[in-house]
Amino acid sequence: MQLAAIVVSLVVAAVGVALFARAIGQIYRYVRLGQPVPAGTRTDDPKQRTITVAKEFLGHTRMNRWGIVGVAHWFVAVGFFSLVLTLVNAFGQLFQADWTLPIIGDWLPYEIFVEFVGTTTTLGILTLIVIRQLSLPTRPGRKSRFTGSNIGQAYFVEAVILIIGLCIMSLRGVEGALHHVGGYEAAYFVSYPLVAAFKGLSLSTLQNLAYLVATIKIATSFIWMITVSLKTDMGVAWHRFLAFPNIWFKRESSGDVALGALQPMVSGGKPIDFEDPGEDDQFGVSQVEHFSWKGILDFSTCTECGRCQSQCPAWNTGKPLSPKLLIMSLREHAHAKAPYLLAGGGKTTEGEEKASAEALKDVPASALAEAERPLIGTAEENGVIDPDVLWSCTTCGACVEQCPVDIEHIDHIVDMRRYQVMIESSFPSEAGTMLKNLEKKGNPWGLPKKQRLAWVKEVDFEVPIVGEDIEDLTEVEYLYWVGCAGALEDRAKKTTKAFAELLNIAGVKFAIMGGEENCTGDSARRLGNEFLFQQLGAENVAMLNMAFGEDDEDESTKKPKSKKKIVATCPHCFNTIANEYPQLGGEYEVIHHTQLLQHLVDEGKLVPVTPVEGIITYHDPCYLGRHNKVYTPPREIIAKVPGLRNEEMHRHKERGFCCGAGGARMWMEERIGKRINNERVDEALSVNPDIVSTACPFCLVMLTDSVNGKKNDGKAKESIQVVDVAQLLLDSVKTPSDPPAGAPESAQQPEPEPAK
Repeated sequence: MQLAAIVVSLVVAAVGVALFARAIGQIYRYVRLGQPVPAGTRTDDPKQRTITVAKEFLGHTRMNRWGIVGVAHWFVAVGFFSLVLTLVNAFGQLFQADWTLPIIGDWLPYEIFVEFVGTTTTLGILTLIVIRQLSLPTRPGRKSRFTGSNIGQAYFVEAVILIIGLCIMSLRGVEGALHHVGGYEAAYFVSYPLVAAFKGLSLSTLQNLAYLVATIKIATSFIWMITVSLKTDMGVAWHRFLAFPNIWFKRESSGDVALGALQPMVSGGKPIDFEDPGEDDQFGVSQVEHFSWKGILDFSTCTECGRCQSQCPAWNTGKPLSPKLLIMSLREHAHAKAPYLLAGGGKTTEGEEKASAEALKDVPASALAEAERPLIGTAEENGVIDPDVLWSCTTCGACVEQCPVDIEHIDHIVDMRRYQVMIESSFPSEAGTMLKNLEKKGNPWGLPKKQRLAWVKEVDFEVPIVGEDIEDLTEVEYLYWVGCAGALEDRAKKTTKAFAELLNIAGVKFAIMGGEENCTGDSARRLGNEFLFQQLGAENVAMLNMAFGEDDEDESTKKPKSKKKIVATCPHCFNTIANEYPQLGGEYEVIHHTQLLQHLVDEGKLVPVTPVEGIITYHDPCYLGRHNKVYTPPREIIAKVPGLRNEEMHRHKERGFCCGAGGARMWMEERIGKRINNERVDEALSVNPDIVSTACPFCLVMLTDSVNGKKNDGKAKESIQVVDVAQLLLDSVKTPSDPPAGAPESAQQPEPEPAK
């Protein structure tokens, strides 16, 4: 028995270690197939990056948002790494049944640790198994976050952990019996019932039991190692190793997730100069090897947990996009194609093979077949990613926010879109109208520039315009960036006028750019037209720097530079100017209008006095909330308005549900599944509100359209309103006895902190 146990254990261990070492080398080579990244962007501030890894692992900061799942996973993860010495102990028990580790084997703190962690790891994996069973779809549908995951692989991994946990506790029982433990004591505070059960067995039986259980533990461990080594795309297993480098190399060294700004388009690890691009520059991603090495690492790290899928507005409304399934498809394609690429294979821009037939002769036929698949293509074309998947994304950021291993889904989706738009000119036709309007008129609606000032004539107070009423922005506190929707869309104009009137009432000096404003380029960039974004952004940055006094060359007469403070009512403008214009040389302090209004209310410069009766529910705009973490100011303003009772929707704040307009979806038709705005409004109506409020012109339009449709269908009460927070506040600040707007200005107010 002992000899057989030793031979089996040593053989399986040797094979497992050899294959595992080979697999690590394979994954390393696969990841290196990706393109380089700009110097320093993934390795800056190594100390903070290391702290982030430790914090996310030891604190399980992402997983613990999911309650009991996070706690159970923490014990399993900690047990996997900290109980490795029990495997060493098992090898020793093959040769001597009562063998213990030198020095620490009989040390009480270590024995208590093994008892505790061994027990909690076993209970933890049992909990996760039960949760998986409860979460699996019982009928065809999309309710389960595990839909599409490799369930068989997950069962295998969970079974391995459960068997090892049971073996650890069983060996503790055998050890106690061999060491003649007579009663409950600290070292066996959990396993003593097993000790008692084994006490009556003979010495030889106990020894053989130790050999058997140790062999099961060792064989299970190394069978797992052999299995995952032969299947390097088994993310449910490999994530426990790859998560550490993936988190360390995440986009933001501060530890923030990859939201807010999109990254500049790069080729060969260097940003593309759009004024003079190189002949060999790669625009976007058309082959899996065009992704950066961090992208390949992202794909390999996916654990298929489905948290991204469960939160995705596209998936939840019947569309083909699941962030999880997209990443899994890219991972499987990358690993299947890797032998071809490692042999020097690849296509030129003309579609010709780079490698010789001789170089590819040993490449498996499956890898050669994978190399012929288009990255983006329909099922008939055998594409890896269907175009409907690519264009369903609203870039809301729910996937990135929820991913426990910091996969950067949006960056990869936009990179694929960039190639489709800029090289293939392949995108939904409606978006083409938007792009043409941006190119010719500087706004998505294609309206003349003078139309941006129409709202100014509809208010009865002065709105200074830079270049007309004032020379530059040194004379005011804030530049109010009105945005295309705020100036041109009738519903959004109500927000614009309300906010401007509130600033006037509070005595805040502000000005607008008027007809000189161009679209910030948010929709163009997220659609994939990076060139148009660069063009619009450069024009805006030059205009803003001049307005802020940056381009005045006469030092003797130059006025003091302004503090470059901008307030925006549109979260998309807010995000672009604050987070993306620094890439173009525009450094500004940017705040959202709800932040400024909250400050003015707190300072007593705006006093809500008139009750606004009813139940209100607030919708978090994705580009204000998830992308920029502004959740509190709108809610605090609502809380200050007398008469309102706030009821949160089921999905709110970090888990808020998109309105469907982001990622340039505002300009594209929804032809698949349920409209996202209808799904969100159904959720809002479930709390029976009188008012649905938001703080974004895109959200305002999408929610209003849906509410009006439901009124017509008799599914919503006629009295329900959809309004911006600024409109609510103005209604409460103004009293029936108020004189017309345009009260005298009060003293300048202290400055609120900008949100970056």
